[in-house]
Amino acid sequence: MSEQPAQQFNVIKTFLKDASLESPNAPAIFRAQGQPEINLNMEHQTTPVEDNIYETVVQLTVTAKLQEQTVYLVEVQQAGLFNISGFPEEHQVLIQNITCPQALYPFAAEAVHSLVIKAGFPPLLLNPIDFEALYRHRQQQQAQQAEPAASA
Repeated sequence: MSEQPAQQFNVIKTFLKDASLESPNAPAIFRAQGQPEINLNMEHQTTPVEDNIYETVVQLTVTAKLQEQTVYLVEVQQAGLFNISGFPEEHQVLIQNITCPQALYPFAAEAVHSLVIKAGFPPLLLNPIDFEALYRHRQQQQAQQAEPAASA
């Protein structure tokens, strides 16, 4: 009987890879009245660094607009190094697409929050994201796109 390798999942390090904030209409925008419309775009990517070590980067782009004027634009890339080993391939994919970004998202949201406050705007609290639901939805979309190609 062969022994299965021990399963390991460790966060080695988290770090802010990139961050920027633009407020192109300051200082006039501070006198504008109304509640800005907030748009959040989130992406993540995991790439191998070396044996069993992976880097995951969660990128958040937050745009606040008030009557078509940009109030601010914040971009944050929160990264982490993860040790992932001993898992079957299907679990490895889930860890890379759900667990790793889920671990990094609170750090990214806090970085956005901090930058917005430092720019002189009211606090912005981002809602939690269900990375499992996003992953399942993405898988479903890819399967639907593959169906017409397979039947053609």
